[in-house]
Amino acid sequence: MNDTGLWDWAVAAYATPGVAAACLQLQDVNGQNVPLLLWAAWCAGTGRRPDADALEAACDTARAWDHAAISPLRKVRVTLKAQILDMNSVARLALREQVKALELEAERGLLADLEALAPPTTGTAGPALDGMAEVARVWDRVVPRQALIALAERLPA
Repeated sequence: MNDTGLWDWAVAAYATPGVAAACLQLQDVNGQNVPLLLWAAWCAGTGRRPDADALEAACDTARAWDHAAISPLRKVRVTLKAQILDMNSVARLALREQVKALELEAERGLLADLEALAPPTTGTAGPALDGMAEVARVWDRVVPRQALIALAERLPA
């Protein structure tokens, strides 16, 4: 993995076949924070080794962004997806696209904050799975190992 910025790497990784589905599984079924997991995979792949304090700070940052912006925007986007009686469908879907863009911008803000928390590279890349499992353990008591393996297997090398 080359040492591109986190946002560019995350966008390219998410476009890789199977990654989006694996991320949504981790988010919707396992309650994980996808940008946080992608940060951990990027850190591992670029030879960055966050210590316990950096992992805790990353989780705190992800929780703040998620609580204040990402989850509320996601809920509105999902609500606007279904037909709503007495609401013009064209206007509803146009508004949904605007909310979707804001949600993506919030995720970009989270990734920028996470990138700022990443330690300098040591030059030795590690397995994405190890980094994701480590941050998932700080995020929640239950580590969805099989879902993380599915994501790690799909991420670009």
